[in-house]
Amino acid sequence: MRALQDEIRANVAGALREDMGSGDLTASLVPADKQLDAVVISRDQAILCGTQWFELCFKALAPEPIIDWFAHDGDVLYAGQKLCEIHGSARVLLTAERSALNFLQLLSGVATQTRQFVDAITGTQAVIVDTRKTLPGLRLAQKYAVTCGGGVNHRVGLYDGILIKENHILAAGGIKQALEKARQIAPPDIFIQIEVESLEQLQEALINDARMILLDNFTVTDTAAAVELARRHPTDSITLEASGNISLENVRAMAETGVNRISIGSLTKNVRAIDLSMRFIN
Repeated sequence: MRALQDEIRANVAGALREDMGSGDLTASLVPADKQLDAVVISRDQAILCGTQWFELCFKALAPEPIIDWFAHDGDVLYAGQKLCEIHGSARVLLTAERSALNFLQLLSGVATQTRQFVDAITGTQAVIVDTRKTLPGLRLAQKYAVTCGGGVNHRVGLYDGILIKENHILAAGGIKQALEKARQIAPPDIFIQIEVESLEQLQEALINDARMILLDNFTVTDTAAAVELARRHPTDSITLEASGNISLENVRAMAETGVNRISIGSLTKNVRAIDLSMRFIN
């Protein structure tokens, strides 16, 4: 949680610096002592996320703005719903508006798309997982949004988990060699996952005691075969993760194969921002 709070402050500071530069040139059009009230309205049905980023955009400029929320991160929003009311300095509200809405719209978009995938596999044993395909500088923010949508976080970066991919296998000399080396260097609290691209590679990974396996670009039919192959293995603690070419149209079928996890890069890579509007009311 502390890491996330630090990230929120850094995200907001960067956004305000990017937008304001040496100062808001249009803010002087408004008297310095003028106070305004505003409301934020959702024009879409969505999952709300990003309230902490939104609020800090105003409070980083002045401590006085008062924000009353009528919804919270993870809540379902409906078109036309009022999310919050804001009261404070007109200059502060006008300067922070764009940055604040950018965070709220983007992170709500991630949460909304995640919830669509989560809802699509309801009743199966699978969970929806994110990836490292995030917008630069917003990884923790987007991963937080995934959890607000009901998804599960994969590793944050290269430091908190080992995912042995195709190029790692090639460079290490094979699946067996890559797994052996990973076990030598991995701290006790770090997971080791290996990516396979065929049922033959899956068999080799199982023979070499892989416990967490990513099925890269498997068809639904091959994924079902992979699940059956893993079930016949003497070890009953194997985690299979499907990844690649997963869409809302096929995610249900993929989940029904019995895989444990389905990772989807588009949750954080191909994001449609939610349509929100901030309106001044006096």
